[in-house]
Amino acid sequence: MSGPAAWPPAPIRTERLVLRESEARDRAAFIDLFASPEVGTYIGGSRPRDELERTTPELPGRRPGFFVVELDGAMIGMITLDPRDGVAETELGYLFLPEAWGHGYAAEACAAALGWFAGAHPGKPVALCTQTANAPSMRLAEKLGFTEVERFEAYGAKQWLGVWPG
Repeated sequence: MSGPAAWPPAPIRTERLVLRESEARDRAAFIDLFASPEVGTYIGGSRPRDELERTTPELPGRRPGFFVVELDGAMIGMITLDPRDGVAETELGYLFLPEAWGHGYAAEACAAALGWFAGAHPGKPVALCTQTANAPSMRLAEKLGFTEVERFEAYGAKQWLGVWPG
């Protein structure tokens, strides 16, 4: 994440959530997230828990553009805003623990992250790519105001790419 925005920003508070920089107490939730077969469904699969235990740093995700999503003091997911290779857009990514699905947390957290991004990087577009088979992610993209740019084949699946105007 380059540009004028200082990192990390102050925690972003929504009605129910806090978006903040990662802390050591989040490590177990990171491992749960990446070891989850449900979470891995549309991102190439889960990773072995023992490998994650060995390789996950004490402060996972400590980098510009990476937010932990917290509910009632515990990590329930993550949001990333990362530069895309060779293009002007930044890419929005998100993963949530399965127990957090279906409560509107992703929409609430992504809207807050996009609001922060628009203030920090006025006019800069944001891209979102998801498998067309991932119906909840497709609904979220629409709800957040992403406009379809293209559909293509990658990683053995049909992909959808949309842009948020910033």
